[in-house]
Amino acid sequence: MFDKMTQQQRMLLAIVLSFIFFIVYDFLLPKPQALPADMNQTAISQNSAASATTSAPAPATASTAAPAGASQGAPASDAASVSAAGADAHENIAEVNTRDFHMYIDDLGRVSRFEVLIEKFKTEEGKLPNLVDPAAPVKPLEIRFSDPKLNLEAFKTPYTADRKMLNAIDGERVLTLTQKLSSVTVTKRLQFKPNGTYDVSVTLSNPVEYYISPGFRPTEHADMYTFKGVLIRKADGTIETIEDGDAKGDEVFLKATIVAASDKYFTSAFYDFEKGLDVYITKDAKEDPLAFVKGSPDFSTHAYAGAKAYDKLHSIDPRLTDIIEYGFFTFISKPLFILLKSIYNFVGNWGWAIVITTILLRLVLFPLTYKGMVSMNRLKELSPKVKEIQQKYKGDPAKMNAKMMELYKKHNANPMGGCLPMLLQIPVFFAIYRVLLNAVELKHAPWIGWIHDLSVMDPYFILPVLMAGTMFWQQHITPTNFTDPMQEKIMKFLPLIFMFFFVTFPAGLTLYWFVNNLFGVAQQYYVNKLFEKEKARKAKGQE
Repeated sequence: MFDKMTQQQRMLLAIVLSFIFFIVYDFLLPKPQALPADMNQTAISQNSAASATTSAPAPATASTAAPAGASQGAPASDAASVSAAGADAHENIAEVNTRDFHMYIDDLGRVSRFEVLIEKFKTEEGKLPNLVDPAAPVKPLEIRFSDPKLNLEAFKTPYTADRKMLNAIDGERVLTLTQKLSSVTVTKRLQFKPNGTYDVSVTLSNPVEYYISPGFRPTEHADMYTFKGVLIRKADGTIETIEDGDAKGDEVFLKATIVAASDKYFTSAFYDFEKGLDVYITKDAKEDPLAFVKGSPDFSTHAYAGAKAYDKLHSIDPRLTDIIEYGFFTFISKPLFILLKSIYNFVGNWGWAIVITTILLRLVLFPLTYKGMVSMNRLKELSPKVKEIQQKYKGDPAKMNAKMMELYKKHNANPMGGCLPMLLQIPVFFAIYRVLLNAVELKHAPWIGWIHDLSVMDPYFILPVLMAGTMFWQQHITPTNFTDPMQEKIMKFLPLIFMFFFVTFPAGLTLYWFVNNLFGVAQQYYVNKLFEKEKARKAKGQE
């Protein structure tokens, strides 16, 4: 079927397939809506009541181990419902101040509030982003025991802290939390470091099975376009992602090096590149993933919570940059971001960095683009002969295709040549789309004049209009050989359709597409001029 399609039909198909992407993301995917606290609490309480009556699970194995109650897809006990009751239900027993964040610890030894000290994320009211949702089904540093009775006791027994206030601005400082249960004493030691990370160690007086969580994903900047859920860097270095709504509740990753609960801009993560972490995924009532790490009587890990800024993560450990999720085209997106960032370091403006990166991409792809443009010019020249063949052999499709292929071969014209540049641009576009959508660095990054934030839509719709205008301009000067009037009409409406989709897209992405079109116009004029010279030479030689 595909081999019988005309070059223009193939090109149209490629464009339609690219539109499917925009339609799905812009209309079909539901916008995230956090469950109200009371709904979360009800769901957790109902499930946990059932699991509280079950016996303790068998010793952990790679296939069966999980936090108690994981098979029910909920926390282990009635007491676990405090996770959804919110920080207000529990007293904060310690406050930690560093150069990067303010952390508050509640009387269950969990992080109840985590404020990131990044000026550009402040609200108009001066509030800092808080990475811990009061209604979250699990909070950072929360421990769940496999023994339901012990777990129930743990959620009723408060921790004590060795100090109420800890200032770790100038150097490393340690906070110690202690919980005395009937059969075991739990000691959490948090060591805060100047680079914005902290080490977590848990010591038990008696060996009992338990799990500790990096917390539920932040919800400060969640939106429908970006990854929300849990990211795991497995023992072999590959990345596994479990998005909200997709958790099975029985996933196990032994010796993983990173487990990160993330939204668009922020993450809460445990990492250990030496010993690794045994990660177990359960789920809440909405099938959102809840990450836990299997503990031991003498457990330790590194932790990071904050913005997914490339330079920050790279300065801690280059492997931590894997937390920045680019989707299917990560193998293209990551090098593109490094290129973009390198250009930004030189020019000092993210908008101009996007412009220069776009031009460089067009130059790299120009040899293939050039061949495609030449092919389209040749196809236009052969269009009358193609129509003759179609008319002459319309009753014999096999012979018609054979004659057309013979014609193309004789004149060195490739019917797929015009499609190739567009097909190549689609993965590059998706890759840079993910880069510009996920980059914390573009938040509140200005370009020129009216563009004060490249991470949000153009407030005056100037870039979408310019993008549509350059797309129409490029259409106007690009040779075509439409045989179907309907196809021609659809193609003429494409600039308006693109403008409609791009109205709500980040200004940085629209800027990329506008510059891409503008440079494409210049390339098309150049190729058209060369082709006209070639035709003139041929005509002169035939005289």
